[in-house]
Amino acid sequence: MKHFNYLLFALLFISIINVNAQEKKKFKIHTVAFYNLENLFDTINDPTKNDEASPMMEIKANRQEIYKKKVHNMARVISEIGSDFTRNSPAIIGVCEIENVNVLEDIVNDPLLLGKDYGIVHFNSPDNRGIDVALLYQKKLFQVTSRSTHTLKIYDDETRKRINTRDQLLVSGELEGEKMHFIVNHWPSRRGGEARSRPKRVAAAKLNKRIIDSLQSIDPYAKIITMGDLNDDPTNASVKDVLKAERNKKKVDFKGIYNPYIDMFKKEGLGTTAYRDAWSLFDQIMLTEPFLKKDYTNWTYYRAGIFNENYLVNKKGRWEGYPLRSFADGGFTNGFSDHFPVYVYLIKELEDKKNNDK
Repeated sequence: MKHFNYLLFALLFISIINVNAQEKKKFKIHTVAFYNLENLFDTINDPTKNDEASPMMEIKANRQEIYKKKVHNMARVISEIGSDFTRNSPAIIGVCEIENVNVLEDIVNDPLLLGKDYGIVHFNSPDNRGIDVALLYQKKLFQVTSRSTHTLKIYDDETRKRINTRDQLLVSGELEGEKMHFIVNHWPSRRGGEARSRPKRVAAAKLNKRIIDSLQSIDPYAKIITMGDLNDDPTNASVKDVLKAERNKKKVDFKGIYNPYIDMFKKEGLGTTAYRDAWSLFDQIMLTEPFLKKDYTNWTYYRAGIFNENYLVNKKGRWEGYPLRSFADGGFTNGFSDHFPVYVYLIKELEDKKNNDK
């Protein structure tokens, strides 16, 4: 897979953009990311959930040491997403497949991230496997003003019994003084087959759309980023027909949604996870129309990418080229995740101090 490595161009971009022959502008840049942490469970058996079926609990020896390695590996990846461009770890990152707030506290207190002073927004969800979503944010950059969790009600198509799945997390706040909203998702899996499970993800997309609509009813110009492991590609009905996400920025209507991952999937054949020798791009970040306006005095969308650095890729064997996952064949591989992280860059023009001093 090709890595979105526009390093030389980006470094020039971050420091200076030639607007015309006489004028030069400087920009600051932040990363917003999402990462499926692949079954990040602790080593303690929680009788209120089915955590004993997790890969971590199935390991019989050196479980605590393996847990520490897993946490450190996750912290390493998070610390490096977008760092080539920003010289910083993500300002904001959504995560999924985590058991509880304790594992998040262990990540943000890892030596690689401790100095970033990440805050955590997390709610326990009713998921049968005991996994949740959460948002991490650098406190010096983002101030949380509200947080809420939104339950997805879905039912088994045969028994009509309620299926407990992940809630959707909404976090609102200010990124260096500018108001915006983040929704973190982990939509229902494809268990039982894509077609049979499709209505569950369509239902998840409808809930997501209701959250977005409710924010836009209060403020039509709301800056909203929805992100997550959708268990659907950008071309599936949940994203294409329910969210009506557009691939072309120029075609995004007022209150519309832009999905930069459509072309990555359709044109370039890129993905974030692989199964049976086929790539899927389940992990996506989408933005509402106000992020696309070229008003660089406010935070504006610049570019999206997949963080698929070489060390995250399996180098040999049956799974060569796949993401180097943490758990396989009942043991720990010292890998990372079965998903690659995704990210977007937001840019903002730096104020001209010379002009302000006049």
